[in-house]
Amino acid sequence: MSSGMWTEKYRPQSLDEIVNQKEIVSRFKNFVNEKNMPHLLLVGPAGVGKTTSILAMARDLYGPSYRSFILELNASDERGIGVIRDKVKNFARTAAIASPVNFKILIMDEADHLTSDAQHALRRTMEIYTRTCRFCLLGNYSENIIDPIQSRCSVFRFSPLEEDALKGHVENIAKRENLDILEEGIDAIYQASNGDVRKSLNLLQAAAANKQTIDDVAIYNLLGNVSPEAIKNMLKTALDGNFLDSRELLRELLINQGVAPTDIIRNVYREIMRNSSLSERMKVKLSDTLGTIDYRLTQGSRAEIQLSTLLAHLSVVGEEKE
Repeated sequence: MSSGMWTEKYRPQSLDEIVNQKEIVSRFKNFVNEKNMPHLLLVGPAGVGKTTSILAMARDLYGPSYRSFILELNASDERGIGVIRDKVKNFARTAAIASPVNFKILIMDEADHLTSDAQHALRRTMEIYTRTCRFCLLGNYSENIIDPIQSRCSVFRFSPLEEDALKGHVENIAKRENLDILEEGIDAIYQASNGDVRKSLNLLQAAAANKQTIDDVAIYNLLGNVSPEAIKNMLKTALDGNFLDSRELLRELLINQGVAPTDIIRNVYREIMRNSSLSERMKVKLSDTLGTIDYRLTQGSRAEIQLSTLLAHLSVVGEEKE
Protein backbone atom coordinates (compact mmCIF):
# COMPACT_ATOMS: atom_id res chain seq x y z
CA MET A 1 0.00 0.00 0.00
CA SER A 2 1.38 3.37 -0.98
CA SER A 3 1.86 6.14 1.54
CA GLY A 4 0.51 9.67 1.51
CA MET A 5 -2.96 11.14 1.66
CA TRP A 6 -5.30 9.43 -0.77
CA THR A 7 -7.34 12.63 -1.08
CA GLU A 8 -4.34 14.19 -2.85
CA LYS A 9 -3.12 11.06 -4.59
CA TYR A 10 -6.46 10.46 -6.29
CA ARG A 11 -7.41 14.10 -6.90
CA PRO A 12 -8.65 14.47 -10.52
CA GLN A 13 -6.03 16.10 -12.72
CA SER A 14 -8.35 17.37 -15.45
CA LEU A 15 -12.00 18.34 -15.88
CA ASP A 16 -12.67 15.08 -17.73
CA GLU A 17 -11.96 13.10 -14.55
CA ILE A 18 -14.52 14.94 -12.40
CA VAL A 19 -17.81 13.12 -11.77
CA ASN A 20 -21.29 14.22 -10.68
CA GLN A 21 -20.94 17.99 -11.37
CA LYS A 22 -21.72 17.66 -15.09
CA GLU A 23 -23.23 21.09 -15.74
CA ILE A 24 -20.47 22.89 -13.86
CA VAL A 25 -17.75 20.90 -15.62
CA SER A 26 -19.34 21.72 -18.98
CA ARG A 27 -19.24 25.45 -18.21
CA PHE A 28 -15.64 25.21 -17.02
CA LYS A 29 -14.65 23.44 -20.25
CA ASN A 30 -16.14 26.36 -22.17
CA PHE A 31 -13.90 28.72 -20.17
CA VAL A 32 -10.87 26.60 -21.11
CA ASN A 33 -11.82 26.54 -24.81
CA GLU A 34 -12.40 30.30 -24.86
CA LYS A 35 -9.25 30.90 -22.79
CA ASN A 36 -11.21 33.36 -20.73
CA MET A 37 -13.28 33.27 -17.56
CA PRO A 38 -15.14 35.58 -15.16
CA HIS A 39 -14.58 35.87 -11.42
CA LEU A 40 -16.09 32.75 -9.81
CA LEU A 41 -17.89 32.03 -6.55
CA LEU A 42 -18.21 28.31 -5.80
CA VAL A 43 -20.45 27.30 -2.89
CA GLY A 44 -21.47 23.94 -1.49
CA PRO A 45 -20.76 21.40 1.27
CA ALA A 46 -17.24 20.31 2.16
CA GLY A 47 -15.55 17.63 0.09
CA VAL A 48 -17.70 17.83 -3.05
CA GLY A 49 -15.02 19.06 -5.48
CA LYS A 50 -14.90 22.86 -5.38
CA THR A 51 -11.12 23.21 -5.01
CA THR A 52 -10.50 20.18 -7.21
CA SER A 53 -12.59 21.63 -10.03
CA ILE A 54 -10.71 24.92 -10.01
CA LEU A 55 -7.31 23.20 -9.94
CA ALA A 56 -8.36 20.87 -12.75
CA MET A 57 -9.52 23.83 -14.84
CA ALA A 58 -6.23 25.65 -14.12
CA ARG A 59 -4.27 22.61 -15.26
CA ASP A 60 -6.30 22.44 -18.47
CA LEU A 61 -5.76 26.19 -19.02
CA TYR A 62 -2.05 26.49 -18.27
CA GLY A 63 -0.71 22.96 -18.72
CA PRO A 64 1.68 21.09 -16.36
CA SER A 65 3.23 24.37 -15.09
CA TYR A 66 -0.15 25.66 -13.87
CA ARG A 67 1.16 26.13 -10.31
CA SER A 68 3.24 29.08 -11.55
CA PHE A 69 0.09 31.00 -12.45
CA ILE A 70 -2.16 30.40 -9.45
CA LEU A 71 -2.12 31.40 -5.79
CA GLU A 72 -4.06 29.43 -3.16
CA LEU A 73 -5.07 31.10 0.10
CA ASN A 74 -7.24 29.83 2.93
CA ALA A 75 -9.38 32.61 4.33
CA SER A 76 -10.04 30.75 7.58
CA ASP A 77 -6.34 31.19 8.44
CA GLU A 78 -5.74 34.55 6.72
CA ARG A 79 -9.04 36.32 7.09
CA GLY A 80 -8.16 39.94 7.87
CA ILE A 81 -7.81 43.01 5.70
CA GLY A 82 -4.01 42.73 5.86
CA VAL A 83 -3.88 39.65 3.64
CA ILE A 84 -5.97 41.47 1.00
CA ARG A 85 -3.66 44.51 1.05
CA ASP A 86 -0.47 42.47 0.92
CA LYS A 87 -0.62 38.96 -0.56
CA VAL A 88 -3.68 39.39 -2.75
CA LYS A 89 -2.73 42.78 -4.26
CA ASN A 90 0.90 41.78 -4.83
CA PHE A 91 -0.18 38.67 -6.71
CA ALA A 92 -3.03 40.30 -8.64
CA ARG A 93 -1.17 43.38 -9.88
CA THR A 94 1.59 41.48 -11.75
CA ALA A 95 0.89 40.17 -15.25
CA ALA A 96 1.21 36.50 -16.19
CA ILE A 97 4.51 36.01 -18.05
CA ALA A 98 4.85 33.26 -20.67
CA SER A 99 1.31 32.14 -19.94
CA PRO A 100 -1.12 30.61 -22.48
CA VAL A 101 -3.70 33.15 -21.26
CA ASN A 102 -3.26 36.77 -20.19
CA PHE A 103 -4.43 36.39 -16.59
CA LYS A 104 -3.54 34.51 -13.40
CA ILE A 105 -5.96 32.84 -10.98
CA LEU A 106 -6.23 33.58 -7.28
CA ILE A 107 -8.07 30.85 -5.34
CA MET A 108 -9.40 31.86 -1.93
CA ASP A 109 -10.78 28.86 -0.06
CA GLU A 110 -13.30 29.31 2.74
CA ALA A 111 -13.95 32.86 1.56
CA ASP A 112 -17.08 32.96 3.71
CA HIS A 113 -14.74 33.28 6.72
CA LEU A 114 -13.36 36.62 5.54
CA THR A 115 -14.18 39.57 7.78
CA SER A 116 -16.55 42.23 6.44
CA ASP A 117 -13.72 44.76 6.08
CA ALA A 118 -11.60 42.23 4.18
CA GLN A 119 -14.49 41.46 1.82
CA HIS A 120 -15.01 45.15 1.03
CA ALA A 121 -11.28 45.54 0.36
CA LEU A 122 -11.40 42.45 -1.84
CA ARG A 123 -14.31 43.88 -3.82
CA ARG A 124 -12.24 46.91 -4.83
CA THR A 125 -9.21 44.75 -5.62
CA MET A 126 -11.32 42.56 -7.92
CA GLU A 127 -12.41 45.66 -9.83
CA ILE A 128 -8.92 47.14 -10.27
CA TYR A 129 -7.00 44.02 -11.30
CA THR A 130 -9.55 42.23 -13.50
CA ARG A 131 -7.22 42.48 -16.52
CA THR A 132 -4.37 40.56 -14.88
CA CYS A 133 -6.14 38.28 -12.38
CA ARG A 134 -9.32 36.24 -12.01
CA PHE A 135 -10.61 35.59 -8.48
CA CYS A 136 -12.11 32.23 -7.52
CA LEU A 137 -13.81 32.35 -4.14
CA LEU A 138 -14.85 29.10 -2.46
CA GLY A 139 -17.13 28.70 0.54
CA ASN A 140 -19.85 26.66 2.18
CA TYR A 141 -22.43 29.43 2.58
CA SER A 142 -23.05 32.13 -0.02
CA GLU A 143 -25.06 34.24 2.46
CA ASN A 144 -21.78 35.01 4.29
CA ILE A 145 -20.38 36.67 1.16
CA ILE A 146 -21.36 40.33 0.74
CA ASP A 147 -23.69 41.18 -2.16
CA PRO A 148 -21.17 43.41 -4.01
CA ILE A 149 -18.79 40.44 -4.35
CA GLN A 150 -21.56 38.05 -5.37
CA SER A 151 -22.68 40.47 -8.09
CA ARG A 152 -19.14 40.50 -9.55
CA CYS A 153 -18.93 36.70 -9.74
CA SER A 154 -20.52 33.87 -11.65
CA VAL A 155 -21.98 31.68 -8.89
CA PHE A 156 -21.77 27.88 -9.12
CA ARG A 157 -23.49 25.69 -6.52
CA PHE A 158 -21.99 22.26 -5.92
CA SER A 159 -24.06 19.35 -4.62
CA PRO A 160 -22.91 16.28 -2.64
CA LEU A 161 -21.89 13.32 -4.77
CA GLU A 162 -24.70 10.96 -5.68
CA GLU A 163 -24.67 7.48 -4.19
CA ASP A 164 -23.60 5.61 -7.34
CA ALA A 165 -20.82 8.10 -8.12
CA LEU A 166 -19.34 8.04 -4.61
CA LYS A 167 -19.57 4.27 -4.22
CA GLY A 168 -18.01 3.77 -7.65
CA HIS A 169 -15.15 6.12 -6.73
CA VAL A 170 -14.49 4.29 -3.44
CA GLU A 171 -14.68 0.90 -5.13
CA ASN A 172 -12.25 1.97 -7.86
CA ILE A 173 -9.68 3.23 -5.34
CA ALA A 174 -10.05 0.08 -3.22
CA LYS A 175 -9.32 -1.98 -6.33
CA ARG A 176 -6.24 0.10 -7.21
CA GLU A 177 -4.95 -0.26 -3.63
CA ASN A 178 -5.68 -4.03 -3.58
CA LEU A 179 -8.03 -3.74 -0.61
CA ASP A 180 -10.44 -6.45 0.48
CA ILE A 181 -13.64 -4.44 0.92
CA LEU A 182 -17.17 -5.82 1.20
CA GLU A 183 -20.31 -4.24 -0.19
CA GLU A 184 -21.54 -3.41 3.31
CA GLY A 185 -18.25 -1.60 3.93
CA ILE A 186 -18.83 0.61 0.90
CA ASP A 187 -22.41 1.24 2.06
CA ALA A 188 -21.16 2.25 5.51
CA ILE A 189 -18.62 4.67 4.00
CA TYR A 190 -21.34 6.27 1.90
CA GLN A 191 -23.72 6.61 4.87
CA ALA A 192 -20.97 8.12 7.05
CA SER A 193 -19.66 10.57 4.45
CA ASN A 194 -22.99 12.00 3.19
CA GLY A 195 -21.53 12.71 -0.25
CA ASP A 196 -18.23 14.12 1.08
CA VAL A 197 -15.48 12.56 -1.06
CA ARG A 198 -12.67 13.75 1.22
CA LYS A 199 -14.25 12.12 4.26
CA SER A 200 -14.95 8.89 2.37
CA LEU A 201 -11.32 8.53 1.25
CA ASN A 202 -10.00 9.34 4.72
CA LEU A 203 -12.26 6.63 6.15
CA LEU A 204 -11.14 4.14 3.52
CA GLN A 205 -7.46 4.85 4.16
CA ALA A 206 -7.88 4.60 7.93
CA ALA A 207 -9.73 1.28 7.60
CA ALA A 208 -7.06 -0.03 5.21
CA ALA A 209 -4.35 0.56 7.83
CA ASN A 210 -5.55 -2.52 9.74
CA LYS A 211 -4.84 -4.69 6.67
CA GLN A 212 -8.02 -6.66 7.26
CA THR A 213 -11.27 -7.11 5.40
CA ILE A 214 -13.14 -3.80 5.39
CA ASP A 215 -16.79 -4.23 6.33
CA ASP A 216 -19.42 -2.03 7.96
CA VAL A 217 -18.23 -2.99 11.46
CA ALA A 218 -14.71 -1.75 10.69
CA ILE A 219 -16.06 1.59 9.45
CA TYR A 220 -18.40 2.13 12.40
CA ASN A 221 -15.61 1.20 14.82
CA LEU A 222 -13.45 3.92 13.26
CA LEU A 223 -16.23 6.43 13.69
CA GLY A 224 -17.08 5.29 17.18
CA ASN A 225 -20.66 4.80 16.00
CA VAL A 226 -23.06 1.94 16.55
CA SER A 227 -23.75 -0.39 13.64
CA PRO A 228 -27.21 0.13 12.09
CA GLU A 229 -27.71 -3.64 12.16
CA ALA A 230 -27.37 -3.67 15.95
CA ILE A 231 -29.99 -0.94 16.23
CA LYS A 232 -32.32 -2.73 13.81
CA ASN A 233 -31.99 -5.96 15.78
CA MET A 234 -32.77 -4.21 19.07
CA LEU A 235 -35.81 -2.44 17.58
CA LYS A 236 -37.14 -5.61 15.96
CA THR A 237 -36.82 -7.49 19.22
CA ALA A 238 -38.72 -4.77 21.06
CA LEU A 239 -41.44 -4.51 18.39
CA ASP A 240 -41.88 -8.28 18.54
CA GLY A 241 -42.86 -7.84 22.19
CA ASN A 242 -39.61 -9.19 23.70
CA PHE A 243 -38.89 -6.27 26.01
CA LEU A 244 -36.39 -8.05 28.30
CA ASP A 245 -34.37 -9.40 25.35
CA SER A 246 -34.26 -5.99 23.72
CA ARG A 247 -33.13 -4.49 27.04
CA GLU A 248 -30.19 -6.92 27.11
CA LEU A 249 -29.22 -5.80 23.61
CA LEU A 250 -29.40 -2.20 24.85
CA ARG A 251 -27.12 -2.98 27.79
CA GLU A 252 -24.67 -4.60 25.37
CA LEU A 253 -24.50 -1.33 23.40
CA LEU A 254 -24.35 0.97 26.41
CA ILE A 255 -22.06 -0.95 28.75
CA ASN A 256 -19.99 -3.44 26.76
CA GLN A 257 -19.52 -1.38 23.60
CA GLY A 258 -19.63 2.05 25.25
CA VAL A 259 -21.93 3.62 22.66
CA ALA A 260 -23.09 7.12 23.57
CA PRO A 261 -26.83 7.37 24.44
CA THR A 262 -27.22 10.28 21.99
CA ASP A 263 -25.89 8.08 19.16
CA ILE A 264 -28.42 5.38 20.06
CA ILE A 265 -31.28 7.90 20.10
CA ARG A 266 -30.24 9.35 16.73
CA ASN A 267 -29.97 5.92 15.10
CA VAL A 268 -33.24 4.71 16.64
CA TYR A 269 -35.03 7.75 15.25
CA ARG A 270 -33.60 7.15 11.75
CA GLU A 271 -34.58 3.46 11.77
CA ILE A 272 -38.10 4.16 13.05
CA MET A 273 -38.67 6.67 10.23
CA ARG A 274 -37.45 4.08 7.71
CA ASN A 275 -39.55 1.22 9.12
CA SER A 276 -42.26 0.51 6.58
CA SER A 277 -44.17 -1.81 8.93
CA LEU A 278 -45.06 1.09 11.24
CA SER A 279 -48.07 3.25 10.43
CA GLU A 280 -47.79 7.04 10.32
CA ARG A 281 -49.79 7.24 13.56
CA MET A 282 -47.31 4.94 15.31
CA LYS A 283 -44.35 6.95 14.01
CA VAL A 284 -45.93 10.14 15.33
CA LYS A 285 -46.43 8.54 18.75
CA LEU A 286 -42.86 7.19 18.87
CA SER A 287 -41.39 10.51 17.68
CA ASP A 288 -43.09 12.23 20.61
CA THR A 289 -41.64 9.64 23.00
CA LEU A 290 -38.17 9.99 21.46
CA GLY A 291 -38.30 13.77 21.85
CA THR A 292 -39.22 13.45 25.53
CA ILE A 293 -36.45 10.94 26.23
CA ASP A 294 -33.88 12.96 24.30
CA TYR A 295 -34.76 16.01 26.41
CA ARG A 296 -34.49 14.02 29.64
CA LEU A 297 -31.05 12.77 28.64
CA THR A 298 -29.85 16.35 28.12
CA GLN A 299 -31.09 17.15 31.64
CA GLY A 300 -28.92 14.43 33.17
CA SER A 301 -31.35 11.53 33.52
CA ARG A 302 -29.88 8.02 33.63
CA ALA A 303 -29.43 6.77 30.08
CA GLU A 304 -30.20 3.10 30.73
CA ILE A 305 -33.53 3.86 32.42
CA GLN A 306 -34.63 6.34 29.77
CA LEU A 307 -33.67 4.12 26.82
CA SER A 308 -35.34 1.14 28.52
CA THR A 309 -38.47 3.28 28.69
CA LEU A 310 -38.20 3.78 24.94
CA LEU A 311 -37.98 0.02 24.39
CA ALA A 312 -41.02 -0.46 26.59
CA HIS A 313 -42.97 1.97 24.40
CA LEU A 314 -41.79 0.08 21.31
CA SER A 315 -43.02 -3.20 22.80
CA VAL A 316 -46.44 -1.66 23.44
CA VAL A 317 -46.56 -0.29 19.90
CA GLY A 318 -45.59 -3.73 18.60
CA GLU A 319 -48.54 -5.27 20.42
CA GLU A 320 -50.89 -2.63 18.98
CA LYS A 321 -49.51 -3.33 15.51
CA GLU A 322 -50.32 -7.02 15.88
